[in-house]
Amino acid sequence: MAVRAPNSGWTDGSGLRARLARARWRMRTAARAAVRRMQGSARATVRRMQGSARATVRRMQGSARATVRRMRKSARAGSAGIEFAFIAPIFFVLLMGTIEMGVMYFAQFTLQNATEDAARLVRTGQVAASNMTQAQFRTAVCNEISPLLACNGNLQIDVESYANFGAATFPAALTGGNTLNPALNNFLPGNVCSVVLVRVFYTWSVVTPLLTPFMVNMANNSHLLTATAAFRNEPYTTGVAGC
Repeated sequence: MAVRAPNSGWTDGSGLRARLARARWRMRTAARAAVRRMQGSARATVRRMQGSARATVRRMQGSARATVRRMRKSARAGSAGIEFAFIAPIFFVLLMGTIEMGVMYFAQFTLQNATEDAARLVRTGQVAASNMTQAQFRTAVCNEISPLLACNGNLQIDVESYANFGAATFPAALTGGNTLNPALNNFLPGNVCSVVLVRVFYTWSVVTPLLTPFMVNMANNSHLLTATAAFRNEPYTTGVAGC
Protein backbone atom coordinates (compact mmCIF):
# COMPACT_ATOMS: atom_id res chain seq x y z
CA MET A 1 0.00 0.00 0.00
CA ALA A 2 1.34 3.44 -0.90
CA VAL A 3 2.23 6.17 1.70
CA ARG A 4 -0.14 9.19 1.92
CA ALA A 5 1.04 12.80 2.19
CA PRO A 6 -1.32 15.63 3.18
CA ASN A 7 -0.59 17.77 0.11
CA SER A 8 -0.01 15.07 -2.49
CA GLY A 9 -1.91 12.23 -4.11
CA TRP A 10 -1.39 8.52 -3.77
CA THR A 11 1.58 6.94 -5.47
CA ASP A 12 -0.73 4.88 -7.57
CA GLY A 13 -2.02 8.14 -9.11
CA SER A 14 -5.56 7.90 -7.72
CA GLY A 15 -6.60 11.62 -7.66
CA LEU A 16 -10.02 11.04 -6.11
CA ARG A 17 -8.69 9.42 -3.00
CA ALA A 18 -6.07 12.13 -2.63
CA ARG A 19 -8.72 14.88 -2.83
CA LEU A 20 -10.90 13.11 -0.27
CA ALA A 21 -7.97 12.73 2.09
CA ARG A 22 -7.08 16.41 1.73
CA ALA A 23 -10.70 17.40 2.33
CA ARG A 24 -10.90 15.26 5.49
CA TRP A 25 -7.63 16.72 6.73
CA ARG A 26 -8.84 20.29 6.13
CA MET A 27 -12.12 19.52 7.93
CA ARG A 28 -10.28 18.05 10.90
CA THR A 29 -7.90 21.04 10.96
CA ALA A 30 -10.82 23.49 10.76
CA ALA A 31 -12.68 21.56 13.47
CA ARG A 32 -9.63 21.61 15.74
CA ALA A 33 -9.21 25.33 15.15
CA ALA A 34 -12.91 25.93 15.84
CA VAL A 35 -12.69 23.88 19.01
CA ARG A 36 -9.62 25.85 20.12
CA ARG A 37 -11.41 29.13 19.39
CA MET A 38 -14.49 27.95 21.28
CA GLN A 39 -12.35 26.78 24.17
CA GLY A 40 -10.53 30.12 24.28
CA SER A 41 -13.80 32.01 24.12
CA ALA A 42 -15.25 29.78 26.81
CA ARG A 43 -12.23 30.32 29.04
CA ALA A 44 -12.45 34.08 28.54
CA THR A 45 -16.16 33.99 29.30
CA VAL A 46 -15.53 31.92 32.41
CA ARG A 47 -12.79 34.33 33.52
CA ARG A 48 -15.12 37.30 32.97
CA MET A 49 -17.91 35.55 34.84
CA GLN A 50 -15.54 34.65 37.69
CA GLY A 51 -14.25 38.22 37.88
CA SER A 52 -17.81 39.57 37.86
CA ALA A 53 -18.84 37.03 40.49
CA ARG A 54 -15.87 37.95 42.70
CA ALA A 55 -16.70 41.65 42.37
CA THR A 56 -20.35 40.94 43.20
CA VAL A 57 -19.32 38.85 46.19
CA ARG A 58 -16.98 41.62 47.39
CA ARG A 59 -19.75 44.19 47.02
CA MET A 60 -22.18 41.94 48.88
CA GLN A 61 -19.61 41.30 51.62
CA GLY A 62 -18.93 45.03 51.98
CA SER A 63 -22.64 45.77 52.12
CA ALA A 64 -23.15 42.97 54.65
CA ARG A 65 -20.31 44.29 56.85
CA ALA A 66 -21.75 47.80 56.70
CA THR A 67 -25.18 46.44 57.58
CA VAL A 68 -23.74 44.44 60.48
CA ARG A 69 -21.89 47.53 61.76
CA ARG A 70 -25.09 49.58 61.58
CA MET A 71 -27.02 46.82 63.33
CA ARG A 72 -24.39 46.56 66.06
CA LYS A 73 -24.42 50.32 66.55
CA SER A 74 -28.20 50.35 66.70
CA ALA A 75 -28.15 47.37 69.04
CA ARG A 76 -25.71 49.14 71.37
CA ALA A 77 -27.87 52.26 71.35
CA GLY A 78 -30.97 50.18 71.98
CA SER A 79 -29.33 48.21 74.80
CA ALA A 80 -28.20 51.46 76.43
CA GLY A 81 -31.77 52.72 76.31
CA ILE A 82 -33.08 49.50 77.84
CA GLU A 83 -30.42 49.54 80.56
CA PHE A 84 -31.24 53.16 81.38
CA ALA A 85 -34.94 52.28 81.55
CA PHE A 86 -34.10 49.65 84.19
CA ILE A 87 -31.73 51.85 86.19
CA ALA A 88 -33.49 55.23 85.88
CA PRO A 89 -36.30 54.60 88.42
CA ILE A 90 -33.82 53.44 91.09
CA PHE A 91 -31.47 56.31 90.29
CA PHE A 92 -34.17 58.96 90.52
CA VAL A 93 -35.60 57.50 93.73
CA LEU A 94 -32.15 57.55 95.35
CA LEU A 95 -31.53 61.06 94.04
CA MET A 96 -34.88 62.26 95.37
CA GLY A 97 -34.22 60.61 98.73
CA THR A 98 -30.77 62.19 98.95
CA ILE A 99 -32.17 65.64 98.20
CA GLU A 100 -34.98 65.26 100.75
CA MET A 101 -32.60 64.01 103.44
CA GLY A 102 -30.37 67.01 102.82
CA VAL A 103 -33.31 69.39 103.10
CA MET A 104 -34.44 67.64 106.30
CA TYR A 105 -31.00 68.07 107.91
CA PHE A 106 -30.94 71.72 106.91
CA ALA A 107 -34.44 72.14 108.36
CA GLN A 108 -33.25 70.51 111.60
CA PHE A 109 -30.38 72.99 111.92
CA THR A 110 -32.73 75.88 111.13
CA LEU A 111 -35.19 74.72 113.79
CA GLN A 112 -32.42 74.36 116.37
CA ASN A 113 -31.11 77.84 115.62
CA ALA A 114 -34.63 79.31 115.93
CA THR A 115 -35.13 77.48 119.24
CA GLU A 116 -31.90 78.85 120.70
CA ASP A 117 -32.76 82.40 119.63
CA ALA A 118 -36.26 82.10 121.13
CA ALA A 119 -34.83 80.56 124.31
CA ARG A 120 -32.53 83.55 124.70
CA LEU A 121 -35.62 85.78 124.86
CA VAL A 122 -36.76 83.76 127.89
CA ARG A 123 -33.35 83.47 129.56
CA THR A 124 -32.57 87.18 129.38
CA GLY A 125 -36.01 88.25 130.65
CA GLN A 126 -37.22 89.80 127.41
CA VAL A 127 -40.32 87.59 127.46
CA ALA A 128 -41.16 88.63 131.04
CA ALA A 129 -40.37 92.31 130.44
CA SER A 130 -42.64 92.54 127.41
CA ASN A 131 -45.34 90.24 128.80
CA MET A 132 -44.94 88.14 125.63
CA THR A 133 -47.84 85.78 124.98
CA GLN A 134 -47.65 82.24 123.69
CA ALA A 135 -48.81 83.40 120.24
CA GLN A 136 -46.11 86.08 120.13
CA PHE A 137 -43.47 83.57 121.19
CA ARG A 138 -44.66 81.24 118.43
CA THR A 139 -44.43 84.10 115.92
CA ALA A 140 -40.83 84.73 117.01
CA VAL A 141 -39.99 81.09 116.24
CA CYS A 142 -41.90 81.18 112.94
CA ASN A 143 -39.95 84.24 111.77
CA GLU A 144 -36.73 82.26 112.25
CA ILE A 145 -37.77 79.10 110.38
CA SER A 146 -39.64 80.59 107.42
CA PRO A 147 -39.69 80.12 104.48
CA LEU A 148 -38.07 76.67 104.82
CA LEU A 149 -40.65 75.43 107.34
CA ALA A 150 -44.30 76.43 107.32
CA CYS A 151 -45.80 77.94 110.45
CA ASN A 152 -48.85 75.67 110.53
CA GLY A 153 -50.20 72.75 112.49
CA ASN A 154 -46.97 70.80 111.96
CA LEU A 155 -45.15 73.19 114.31
CA GLN A 156 -45.58 72.63 118.04
CA ILE A 157 -43.80 74.52 120.85
CA ASP A 158 -43.57 73.50 124.48
CA VAL A 159 -42.03 75.70 127.20
CA GLU A 160 -41.79 74.27 130.73
CA SER A 161 -40.17 75.75 133.89
CA TYR A 162 -38.87 74.07 137.07
CA ALA A 163 -37.47 75.19 140.42
CA ASN A 164 -34.15 73.45 139.77
CA PHE A 165 -32.57 70.92 137.45
CA GLY A 166 -33.33 68.02 139.81
CA ALA A 167 -37.03 68.74 139.61
CA ALA A 168 -37.10 68.74 135.83
CA THR A 169 -39.40 66.02 134.49
CA PHE A 170 -40.96 66.02 131.07
CA PRO A 171 -43.02 63.55 128.98
CA ALA A 172 -41.83 61.88 125.79
CA ALA A 173 -42.48 63.62 122.51
CA LEU A 174 -44.29 60.63 120.97
CA THR A 175 -47.32 58.82 122.27
CA GLY A 176 -47.91 55.07 122.26
CA GLY A 177 -49.40 55.39 118.79
CA ASN A 178 -46.12 56.92 117.57
CA THR A 179 -47.76 60.32 117.04
CA LEU A 180 -46.74 63.69 118.48
CA ASN A 181 -48.05 64.24 122.00
CA PRO A 182 -50.67 67.04 121.74
CA ALA A 183 -50.18 67.92 125.43
CA LEU A 184 -46.74 69.36 124.64
CA ASN A 185 -48.14 72.79 123.96
CA ASN A 186 -47.39 74.71 127.15
CA PHE A 187 -45.96 78.17 127.68
CA LEU A 188 -44.43 78.53 131.15
CA PRO A 189 -41.30 80.71 130.82
CA GLY A 190 -40.79 80.81 134.63
CA ASN A 191 -39.28 83.55 136.72
CA VAL A 192 -35.82 84.74 137.66
CA CYS A 193 -33.42 81.80 138.13
CA SER A 194 -36.03 79.24 137.04
CA VAL A 195 -34.85 76.21 135.07
CA VAL A 196 -36.58 76.30 131.70
CA LEU A 197 -36.89 73.65 129.00
CA VAL A 198 -37.87 74.85 125.53
CA ARG A 199 -38.75 72.17 123.00
CA VAL A 200 -39.85 72.82 119.44
CA PHE A 201 -41.28 70.03 117.27
CA TYR A 202 -41.98 69.95 113.56
CA THR A 203 -43.71 67.07 111.76
CA TRP A 204 -42.06 66.61 108.35
CA SER A 205 -44.09 64.65 105.80
CA VAL A 206 -41.76 62.33 103.85
CA VAL A 207 -42.51 62.35 100.12
CA THR A 208 -39.79 60.09 98.68
CA PRO A 209 -41.36 56.77 97.60
CA LEU A 210 -39.86 53.36 98.45
CA LEU A 211 -37.37 54.92 100.91
CA THR A 212 -40.09 56.00 103.34
CA PRO A 213 -39.41 53.14 105.85
CA PHE A 214 -35.80 54.34 106.16
CA MET A 215 -36.68 58.02 106.58
CA VAL A 216 -39.66 58.10 108.97
CA ASN A 217 -39.51 57.97 112.78
CA MET A 218 -43.21 58.39 113.56
CA ALA A 219 -46.63 57.45 112.23
CA ASN A 220 -48.28 58.70 109.03
CA ASN A 221 -45.06 58.54 106.96
CA SER A 222 -43.59 61.46 108.87
CA HIS A 223 -40.24 62.40 110.36
CA LEU A 224 -40.19 64.34 113.64
CA LEU A 225 -37.73 67.23 113.79
CA THR A 226 -36.90 68.21 117.36
CA ALA A 227 -34.94 71.14 118.77
CA THR A 228 -34.24 71.61 122.49
CA ALA A 229 -32.79 74.28 124.76
CA ALA A 230 -32.39 73.80 128.54
CA PHE A 231 -31.10 76.63 130.73
CA ARG A 232 -31.51 78.62 133.93
CA ASN A 233 -32.99 82.09 133.64
CA GLU A 234 -30.65 84.95 134.36
CA PRO A 235 -31.20 87.27 137.34
CA TYR A 236 -32.67 89.86 135.01
CA THR A 237 -34.32 91.93 137.78
CA THR A 238 -32.52 94.34 140.04
CA GLY A 239 -33.93 92.70 143.16
CA VAL A 240 -31.94 89.47 142.61
CA ALA A 241 -28.18 89.49 142.97
CA GLY A 242 -27.57 86.01 141.62
CA CYS A 243 -28.97 82.51 141.23
